[in-house]
Amino acid sequence: MDKIKKVVVPVDFTSTIDKVANYAASMADMMGAQVIFFHVVNDFRGYDMLLVHPSFAVIKQELKDKTEKKMADLVQEYQHLKGGVSGKVVIGKAAEEIVTFANQEKADMIIIGTRGIKGLEEFLMGSTAKQVVNTASCPVLTFNPFKLNK
Repeated sequence: MDKIKKVVVPVDFTSTIDKVANYAASMADMMGAQVIFFHVVNDFRGYDMLLVHPSFAVIKQELKDKTEKKMADLVQEYQHLKGGVSGKVVIGKAAEEIVTFANQEKADMIIIGTRGIKGLEEFLMGSTAKQVVNTASCPVLTFNPFKLNK
């Protein structure tokens, strides 16, 4: 197996952010890999007919700007990692953007937490982690952050 040098870690800045970031950073650090935290601000494609107000684009940009501040704080928190750490925020559809970014960065692995969506929501949307697993060109490690030891 080739050495894992670069790991993309999608984060969503929800209540599981600490668990996801800690677990992924620990795994990457053991391998001496660079960590790239990655967040996608939903662009709400498909809702265009409902969200035609011109200020919607401004709201998305403001949300991206606020998220970039959170990302900068997250990257600062993990500066101690041996392989280095960086962060990136984009606007788009989560699974597509994660896979595209991992390909552009020539990532050796994606480490992504699952949130355990079920029922109608999973049927209609599928989970982001599931879509990433099915479309990524590099290995994807998934884990349930709710089942990690505290």
